[in-house]
Amino acid sequence: METAYLQTPIGYAELRGDENGLASITVFDGDSPNEIIPEVLEDAVYQFSEYFDGKRTVFDLKLNPEGTDFQKRVWDALLRIPYGKTVSYLELSKNLGDVKAIRAVAAANGKNPLWIVVPCHRVIGSNGDLTGYAGGLHRKKWLLEHESPAKQQSLF
Repeated sequence: METAYLQTPIGYAELRGDENGLASITVFDGDSPNEIIPEVLEDAVYQFSEYFDGKRTVFDLKLNPEGTDFQKRVWDALLRIPYGKTVSYLELSKNLGDVKAIRAVAAANGKNPLWIVVPCHRVIGSNGDLTGYAGGLHRKKWLLEHESPAKQQSLF
């Protein structure tokens, strides 16, 4: 498994993958190891950079996350949430065909190893509240504002 690091506005992103695809993304605070980007991750780093520069709304990467069949079903459903849009956990459960599975859907959402590319940050509470995010609510808020079609304008 190869690793690449990328400075982003929400912290350092650690991208891990190999010829089978991108396996995980972690965002963290602190210092990043200064490493050369492995060839197998060059496209992922490039697409991430475009996303954070506001030039990319859809990722086109081979993905290879580890998870249960149910988790992978939830993650596939996340990929269908359009850029700049949100859905509730309840809506996501309904889309997966079982409204009673809302807790399991939320748990699978929280285990998503491919933050941002598989947009778990686009799932919110039924009342519109930002609810849990493995990377912290400040990052979820930043990502949703970054993707918002109505950007907050400064008065000064």
